[in-house]
Amino acid sequence: MQENQFFVDSPGLGEKALMRKHLLEREPSCRGSHMEYMEGMEQIHSDIMEKVQKQMQEYDYVRYTSADVRRALAHRTCSLEDFKALLSPAALPYLEEMAARSKLETSRHFGNTVYLFTPLYISNYCENYCVYCGFNCYNDIARKRLTREETEKEMRVISDSGIEEILILTGESRSMSDPEYIGEACKLAAKYFRNVGLEIYPVNTEEYRYLHECGADYVTVFQETYDSDKYERLHLTGHKRIFPYRFEAQERAILGGMRGVAFSALLGLSDFRKDALASALHVYYLQRKYPHVEYSLSCPRLRPIINNDSLSPLNIHEKELCQVLCAYRIFLPYVGITVSSREQKHFRDGIVKIAATKVSAGVSTGIGDHESKYEGKEEKGTGDEQFEISDGRSFRQMYRDMTEEGLQPVLNDYVCV
Repeated sequence: MQENQFFVDSPGLGEKALMRKHLLEREPSCRGSHMEYMEGMEQIHSDIMEKVQKQMQEYDYVRYTSADVRRALAHRTCSLEDFKALLSPAALPYLEEMAARSKLETSRHFGNTVYLFTPLYISNYCENYCVYCGFNCYNDIARKRLTREETEKEMRVISDSGIEEILILTGESRSMSDPEYIGEACKLAAKYFRNVGLEIYPVNTEEYRYLHECGADYVTVFQETYDSDKYERLHLTGHKRIFPYRFEAQERAILGGMRGVAFSALLGLSDFRKDALASALHVYYLQRKYPHVEYSLSCPRLRPIINNDSLSPLNIHEKELCQVLCAYRIFLPYVGITVSSREQKHFRDGIVKIAATKVSAGVSTGIGDHESKYEGKEEKGTGDEQFEISDGRSFRQMYRDMTEEGLQPVLNDYVCV
């Protein structure tokens, strides 16, 4: 995929907006440094980013051989060097052996359980220009922010379906979704769900502490790509443009008291092998620094968006994605792995038997349309979706399918005392 396929003009943009958009795309000098913190951004002076970046930049996956892969699979404990071999192209012919080892590790540490949750988008306003995202500020879509009453209505519908864990998401606009607004959503969610997660724009430590006090249990942040140069070319304006502030979000969340943190690159934006390495190392180093925290990894691939249906992941197909997931499980056997509804039913049903431990169900990436999707009602005034999903099964259907496959669906494994 050529990089210019990311840059598509939304048909509804006015002349001034188009001029500004094109200027940002053409002139790096207009965008400002992506490595310099903006005013109000907390700096925690962590060494984790330097460690991850060094390993990723030095990773030459073409030098690994079949002998390296066989050696890695023979080791009882997977070293960092073993992990690099398992991510390399040399490991693809050994995918069946990797899957068998991965299945063994998953069974040993998680049994046959699979956790179910659903996301709830409460706002799709965004102040960033991320060229691959449907919410970006230069994409002409229907914008909406749920009121307190609308948020509670959506939560009630989701809760009534049987779901006990929810992931609250917003577009990255502090002006339209400030921490107080998100905090109120967390308080509402605590009435209906046992576990409450957040996938919002990165905030400072004390703001994470406030959101935790409001009821949030864990925080998910996608770095999108760990390739700093590619990150700069994909994130052209807004707070998300600042690479180190985003990278350190999970560590600030931990310092703010969050029980768990989740990580991911959006595989297919850049070199997926290096991004997969960096994602796992981000977990690996933080896990050693903060061993009391729960960690999880996701592995979403790029998906089409409104006004640009040509987007597709770069060089990572289902076989390669399976390789990444098996390598994750072998290297980080205690870490949860989530598979997104971006992936098709057959892949998700297969990978939960091998490596994944958590899947979403009853998914909508739009704003305010759960009632219409769950109950077949016509819903007016909803907001457009962030991306297209591939697996639209309801919670009940997902639960039934997992049970029929011999798996044990889990809705909650945490009790507040």
